[in-house]
Amino acid sequence: MTQSVVVQVGQCGNQVGCRFWDLALREHAHVNKKGLYDEALGSFFRNVDSRERDGGACAVGGRIQHLKARAVLVDMEEGVVNEILQGPLREVFDSTQLLTDVSGSGNNWAVGYLTYGSAYREQIVDKLRKAAEHCDCLQCFFLIHSMGGGTGSGLGTRVLSLLEEEFPEVCRIVSSIYPSTEDDVVTSPYNSVLAMRELTEHADCVLPVENQSLVDIVNKIRQMSHGGRPGSAIKRDSAVISGQGGLSGAEKPFDAMNNIVANLLLNITSSARFDGSLNMDLNEIAMNLVPFPRLHYLVPSLTPLYTLADVSVPTRRLDQMFSDAFSKDHQLIRADPRRSLYLACALMVRGNVQVSDVRRNIERLKPSLPFVSWNQEGWKTGLCSVPPVGHAHSLLALANNTCVKLTFMELRERFTKLYRKKAHLHHYLHVDGMEQSFFSEAVGSLSSLIEEYHHLDATKGRLVPDAPRLSIAS
Repeated sequence: MTQSVVVQVGQCGNQVGCRFWDLALREHAHVNKKGLYDEALGSFFRNVDSRERDGGACAVGGRIQHLKARAVLVDMEEGVVNEILQGPLREVFDSTQLLTDVSGSGNNWAVGYLTYGSAYREQIVDKLRKAAEHCDCLQCFFLIHSMGGGTGSGLGTRVLSLLEEEFPEVCRIVSSIYPSTEDDVVTSPYNSVLAMRELTEHADCVLPVENQSLVDIVNKIRQMSHGGRPGSAIKRDSAVISGQGGLSGAEKPFDAMNNIVANLLLNITSSARFDGSLNMDLNEIAMNLVPFPRLHYLVPSLTPLYTLADVSVPTRRLDQMFSDAFSKDHQLIRADPRRSLYLACALMVRGNVQVSDVRRNIERLKPSLPFVSWNQEGWKTGLCSVPPVGHAHSLLALANNTCVKLTFMELRERFTKLYRKKAHLHHYLHVDGMEQSFFSEAVGSLSSLIEEYHHLDATKGRLVPDAPRLSIAS
């Protein structure tokens, strides 16, 4: 059985990551009734005997002693990590997995990437190596971070480059939270564009998630939970807010949004954690969905949305669930993939769903989904038999689709407005090692990426239908 390590960087990365661990433990507790440490648990958790001085690992098949998450937590201020250590998940992590400072990165990519990245390089590499050494067969690193702040964007992408440097053969899947246009961090366009260059160069797959899409989805869930009355509170013990993401204290405004990203991670890892009739290996995602190395941004969509809210809504018909996965209302970025071009698409289904159901729905939807002419059969499917807790089935779609360029173009426009006036630039250039060329190279990389998507989009109107078969003259 393979194992994966989750690397959580910055405030957002740690809050989302801890919500993932909270929900993953709930899922395993629901399935694992005998209290045995099985291979499903072993994929993301170690079983440690705390009676031994070195915290020796217990073999698969024995009783659960003391579960430790396969994770590394990094933040340059202590607040969120301290909350984790005082919250319900405090026993799941130990000090060897944590790295914190006190002053933060001040919403400055350069401080995170250059200052802290250099100061803490050896400690970060040491913690990553220790996490890797606890794995028998390390398959994937999941990096969770935000793009708008300083630590998430700067130190997060520095950690990504260290992962490539130290573990070049291990798949790197990144969940990146992109800021909205109303973001309260004025310098977020700088941070995001500087981070984008690193994501394009060093990640195997990036799952972009926009804050504004998360807000829209949370509002939809609230309306569904309360008969269409917007603004009502979500049910107290819902999958959206229960456990406050594994943190102590009262519910915070971003908890519901963080839970959507945590559910994305639950679904993408379900095949690694549970059995299924058609399991999808994590490294198969990049192999099947990324035809060109730089175009590795996969647009995620989740359906049905109410699986995130534990609300009593009748189960939607299976076919409707597949249709919803391709509608703009279920995308985790603001985009309509049906109006753009698909390079490839993965469907990761959970619950009692047959391969024939998946095939039937793909054939039903294919005529309305524009695929590139050279990859008309670019579908990858995974079936996991264990559904989300309390629900019959769910679906995660990962689309390599040119619609993602709209997010990038909007980001470049916001960057250019600031950069044209050289606004706030001095904060970055005062950082040791930072040069103005970093900005021009980063926006150049982003423009080149957008242009690659443009070139593919230009082929959409020239899609060649299948040639008619030759008829044999009689």
